[in-house]
Amino acid sequence: MPTNLSRRNFLADSLVSGAALATAWHVNPAVTAASNSSLEKLNIAAIGTGNRAAADIAGCASQNIVALADIDSNFLDAASGKYKGARRYTDFRVLLETEGDKLDAVIVGTPDHTHAPAAAMAMRMGKHTYCEKPLTHTVYEARKLAELAAENDVVTQMGTQIHAGDNYRRVVEAIQSGTIGPVREVHVWVGVDYSGGKLLKTSPPRGVDWDLWLGPAQKREYVESTINGKLETVHPFHWRWFWDYGSGGLGDFGCHYMDLAHWALKLKHPTSISATGPQQDDEATTSGIVVEYEYPKRGDLPPVKLKWYDGGKKPDVLSRYKDQNGKPLNWGGGQLFVGDRGAIISNYSSNLLLPQSNGDQLQRPEPYIPKSIGHHNEWIEAIKTGGSTTCNFDYSGALTEAVLLGVVSYRSGETLEWDAKNLEVTNSKKAQDMIHKEYRNGWTL
Repeated sequence: MPTNLSRRNFLADSLVSGAALATAWHVNPAVTAASNSSLEKLNIAAIGTGNRAAADIAGCASQNIVALADIDSNFLDAASGKYKGARRYTDFRVLLETEGDKLDAVIVGTPDHTHAPAAAMAMRMGKHTYCEKPLTHTVYEARKLAELAAENDVVTQMGTQIHAGDNYRRVVEAIQSGTIGPVREVHVWVGVDYSGGKLLKTSPPRGVDWDLWLGPAQKREYVESTINGKLETVHPFHWRWFWDYGSGGLGDFGCHYMDLAHWALKLKHPTSISATGPQQDDEATTSGIVVEYEYPKRGDLPPVKLKWYDGGKKPDVLSRYKDQNGKPLNWGGGQLFVGDRGAIISNYSSNLLLPQSNGDQLQRPEPYIPKSIGHHNEWIEAIKTGGSTTCNFDYSGALTEAVLLGVVSYRSGETLEWDAKNLEVTNSKKAQDMIHKEYRNGWTL
């Protein structure tokens, strides 16, 4: 029988686990570093201003956007036109050093390889920090950012905006109330193709400070890329195809798609990770990777096997299930939770209960997880009230670690036995050496 879970118990449990909604969205007397009252607007700096970063700034535009940093003067010009009076910088380190005592909070929307240095510097200065997904480029960086957030008592949020949607809440409620029974198996898949990349030396485009774009990555001349034979620019988008700057489809979408499994099943650290895929390239990412994660028991919850697929691969188990009209499921990317009493298939915007037979009756609980006030607004309000966020760096750091351990397993060619407490691959020095990377001189975490 389904286990009833009250709204009160859910919220209490979520707060303990670090995956909580901010339940204290009332005003309290606490003040921020540069604001005189929790009712006043925050002073926010943005590191990165184009594309996804532009959307994050817009999500926080109810506050004072007082400073902007970008290595691309074209993006910086566009942002300056929207946020009049915001002071401009090319180097985020200079921005933080100069603006330090004027800031309450910082948004980090750069490519993956510069997330951690920027976020770490901001948090060490006591600034509340919003950082795009994946939180970091290495497993070690993710753990470090979570530690820095706790040490400096700052409010954090990783940019997994879909987490704020109603659909994910309905899936979490159904699973945690026992609608499909205990879940021991989860499949997560996405059809993106991050293969076919090659780097070509050329001259940087006008307005781009390539050395600053590289940040902690190793020095190299400016590169364009070919993606499956078509010429593309590494900046601002196709860096995702290269290990020095991104992590392919798993890095780009894992935090979005695996988030729901981590939330609903209260997952944190896997103990074993095994990845397979096409032949590994030292420089370019690829597609068609399958990763098997094993998670241990969590209290009364049973161990879980989570399997990730990208590049068009899908789980064979999908063939067991039919839609509401008795036809084979026509489902794009998503998640399949297999329980003892039935299953749930979901994606960003919808979900479907899948009974084991037509005679089964699966009953959803009444909705009890409060509607989000918005992913960016959660962060803003938590700063002002001393509350929490749904994707704080404790929760999202562990999620990012799991995602990136899949990358380490694939790149090393090893099945990882993972000691999360000590941040150690216990059975492979080769894989352990990939838990972090060497920063270029002048850059630090």
